[in-house]
Amino acid sequence: MKLKSLTVALCLIVGSQLSMAQAKVAELVKEWERSKAYTKEYLDAMPESGYALKPTLEMRSFAEQNLHLADANYGLASAALGIKSPFDQGIWEKTGDKSKVNVSKIVLASYDFVIDQIKRLSDAQLDEPIKMLGSFDMSKRIALAKVFEHQVHHRGQTTVYLRLAGVKPPQEKLF
Repeated sequence: MKLKSLTVALCLIVGSQLSMAQAKVAELVKEWERSKAYTKEYLDAMPESGYALKPTLEMRSFAEQNLHLADANYGLASAALGIKSPFDQGIWEKTGDKSKVNVSKIVLASYDFVIDQIKRLSDAQLDEPIKMLGSFDMSKRIALAKVFEHQVHHRGQTTVYLRLAGVKPPQEKLF
């Protein structure tokens, strides 16, 4: 049964990545807004005490995991669009204030940044070539799909943190 569930989950992830690779600006904005709302549910679900939770000593805390997501939203989206990020890479993970209120504010603002930058594009601009991170040739559309994949990956990891804190994760928001 677990293998069947894993197979279905992988098919959904691959399918969503393929659809992201063909999406228009309005569709990308809609997907990023859905993802922001879903991430907010995760941030809201974790009690304040769980923001310092680390499943193991080597792992990031729940707060750090989400701050990493925010750093990457700014940095990777800026790279994908060929613009300068408003923040130095890694700035949010280094913040001293890892409270629920501050982490939520930073993470949600990172989604707003990505959404606002996508809204500035035309559908034709999504197909413009970009050299992602200086090494990888792709279209802006594909680069944005990779940014989307990254934030999904890290939000998904925090499901374990919620379970360890005794919290039921939010219901899946595929649509």
